[in-house]
Amino acid sequence: MDIQLGRSKVVRRAYGIDEIALVPGGRTVDPEVTDTRWSIGGIEREIPIIASAMDGVVDVDMAVNLSRLGALGVINLEGVQTRYDNPNSVLDRIASVGKDEFVPLMQEIYSQPVQESLIRKRIQDIKSQGGIAAVSGTPVAALRFGKTIADAGADLFFVQATVVSTNHVGPEGQDTLDLQALCRDMGVPVVIGNCVTYDVALQLMRAGAAAVMVGIGPGAACTSRGVLGVGIPQATAVADCAAAREDYRKESNRYVPIVADGGIVTGGDICKCIACGADAVMIGSPIARAEEAPGRGYHWGMATPSPVLPRGTRINVGSTGSLERILRGPARLDDGTHNLLGCLKTSMGTLGARTIKEMQQVEVVVAPSLLTEGKVYQKAQHLGMGK
Repeated sequence: MDIQLGRSKVVRRAYGIDEIALVPGGRTVDPEVTDTRWSIGGIEREIPIIASAMDGVVDVDMAVNLSRLGALGVINLEGVQTRYDNPNSVLDRIASVGKDEFVPLMQEIYSQPVQESLIRKRIQDIKSQGGIAAVSGTPVAALRFGKTIADAGADLFFVQATVVSTNHVGPEGQDTLDLQALCRDMGVPVVIGNCVTYDVALQLMRAGAAAVMVGIGPGAACTSRGVLGVGIPQATAVADCAAAREDYRKESNRYVPIVADGGIVTGGDICKCIACGADAVMIGSPIARAEEAPGRGYHWGMATPSPVLPRGTRINVGSTGSLERILRGPARLDDGTHNLLGCLKTSMGTLGARTIKEMQQVEVVVAPSLLTEGKVYQKAQHLGMGK
């Protein structure tokens, strides 16, 4: 429904994950018989969760462990893992510095150039341990290192920036990335993001994307919405891009998964994103809380080190348990941040959805009071949903 913002502007209402609720239907399903499998770039996974390509979330060991547990982890090819042969001392510095010194330190650390030899090494280290080598870079990195990434044997390449489109106007004389040519010639399935609209999602699919990432600014450590004023709340963004996926499937007979990226903290958030149309989610802070995470209990945004306009911060997420406990349980916490697979399977069972495709069809309502109704004591005592 359009709303008149003023005499010169008509707008529409957009909804965030916290503003919606999922409605049980006429049947229930035992969680044990639900099927959460999904596929990206020809790779099937049991858990529809991708760990974000952030330095506090995924390193080689985490990528291998995530693969072993049925999920997927993406390593940032422009982060500390490819700038430093031994990044542990760098990560120790990031975790120990005060908040006022954090951004200048990040700008210093990330001024070290990316080494092509380390790109090859990180990919090969993941592969040699039986992991899925999913890697991420900006469009600039795709131009510079695309051949190296493919030759090293990467399984998936994520081209990610705050906003990616097929119609990019760059400075005169400067090369710009041709996404269609990249998808055609890379030799590795290319996942593209991020976007938040039907039209851009459709463009990226037509360019040959193996999957499309949806989300601008909702991440726990991201400040893009405050710095740039740009973004669409995730429930609306995912639903719009999922509509593009369905129209593109009818047009081409090719199914391109939608991945909701950002603003997702609990199992309930994952369930709601899938109900809005996502095939999977990308999460950062929930995985950064794993004991094995490289961030030492901290999590920071990918755009934090920008030398001219930082758009991220460092948050203290702590360590609450092993990666296996967070993904597969058993849960020790009651707030939906442990056993994320169990959260999804139980929600699917409650809603009568046996598969991800059926979960995408459940009824959704606008419910701004969903997370606050009747929770006075939890909020007052900082328990459960009131933490």
